[in-house]
Amino acid sequence: MEKVINVGKKRIGEENRCFIIAEAGVNHNGSLSMAKKLVNVAFEAGADAVKFQTFRSEELVTNNAGMAEYQEKNTKRKEAQIKMLKRLELKYDDFIELKRYCDKKGILFLATPHSESAIDFLEKLVPLYKVASGDLNNLPLLKKIAQKKKPIIISSGMADMDEIVQALKVIKEVGNNQVILLHCTTNYPCPFQEVNMKAMATMQKKFKCLVGYSDHTEGIIVPILAVAYEAAVIEKHFTLDKNLPGPDHKASLTPKELKEMVEAVRNAQSALGNSIKKPTESEKKIKKVARKSIIARIAIKKGTTILEGMLSIKRPGTGIEPKYLSQIVGRTARKNIKRDEMLKRNQI
Repeated sequence: MEKVINVGKKRIGEENRCFIIAEAGVNHNGSLSMAKKLVNVAFEAGADAVKFQTFRSEELVTNNAGMAEYQEKNTKRKEAQIKMLKRLELKYDDFIELKRYCDKKGILFLATPHSESAIDFLEKLVPLYKVASGDLNNLPLLKKIAQKKKPIIISSGMADMDEIVQALKVIKEVGNNQVILLHCTTNYPCPFQEVNMKAMATMQKKFKCLVGYSDHTEGIIVPILAVAYEAAVIEKHFTLDKNLPGPDHKASLTPKELKEMVEAVRNAQSALGNSIKKPTESEKKIKKVARKSIIARIAIKKGTTILEGMLSIKRPGTGIEPKYLSQIVGRTARKNIKRDEMLKRNQI
């Protein structure tokens, strides 16, 4: 698997900053104008990309498919899933307009295809394909996406390791090695005790590929934690208003929270630094003040044998370091040394 993946002018990989996807999903409630407002929010928050979901309801669910428990709870409705999805559906032409709008704003447009026809439609619009957790075991869909020879980001919610192995095998068999695996827990919102962030490290170790995290928890703590586990990608739902009708708004970030998350993730990744332990440039200056040196406790006359009781350890740290104390004791003073004077090498 490739360790650095080019997406437009951006590079996703170990030596580059975390790629942040602001997941608009279906939080536009079927409105193109609301979708554009979501693009604005994602751009202003500093996200790398904004992502939507592309589907025709009839191709996604049967007429009798029920709603997930969280969907019933968040929408306060119990109806056929297709009825809910119809209210959240954008026209294909709307996605063309959204792509144009994202280009104008300067943020990457992404969309998750939920059918084979959506894969073909999005081919000219997206620089990569994002696969939803619900399609991890949809091997025909994965094969078709892999054949497009574009990078693929796959969420792994609800999956075990064997299912991930099967998914990656299908993608590799067509010669596509541009894969990023996202650890994910498919629950909205996801309780903290179900996050299991260590599983992301397990995935990275086993599959030797870039990994990331698709977050459904409340707040921004977990995305920051994901950075410590070297997430190359972080995906997070956001909304214009958590009180809007729809299945995902309540588990999404507000515009203010999204901006806070992006800033926190950037700061967290900056704080990780590298694996080399050495003083920073700012520490080198502070070191002179905060560290200590060997000081004369009393006045020491020339020719005197220096005893430990004649010396003390005090700031600043611009003289002989305390670790050399044993080398100073027993030496002879070559010059007169004043009380409270910092010892110098040429004095002994």
